[in-house]
Amino acid sequence: MDKRTVDDFQTQVSELLIRHRSVLDVMSKVQETASRINRSLTKAITECGCVEVVAKKQTYDASKNLEENKSHLDTHFNGPLCEHCRDVVTAELGKNLFYLTALCNITDIKLEDVLQKESNRLNTLGVFNLS
Repeated sequence: MDKRTVDDFQTQVSELLIRHRSVLDVMSKVQETASRINRSLTKAITECGCVEVVAKKQTYDASKNLEENKSHLDTHFNGPLCEHCRDVVTAELGKNLFYLTALCNITDIKLEDVLQKESNRLNTLGVFNLS
């Protein structure tokens, strides 16, 4: 997404958010939509079965460097989402992005700035960004 597209999306959210304009409503909608993402992935696993989670302890060899260990770490997410589940998860991610952007609007923060600052932070910290 280029800057213009991100700015256009943020403007569009500002114009379309009518019912839940309170910061309290928007914060709860961010949480609700995050839960719906979790639920849609859970249903893809437990009801549809198009994907599965095969989880086990992550093995990490302290004698190897981070790049060498990376190839041994797993997402535990196996298989492709079917078309229906992909559509549902995509829609739920979109709703979450909508309300996250609405929160940016309420706090007068540019979504582009959030993306840029996070990218800069990731570039600076690299693999240590979440440790």
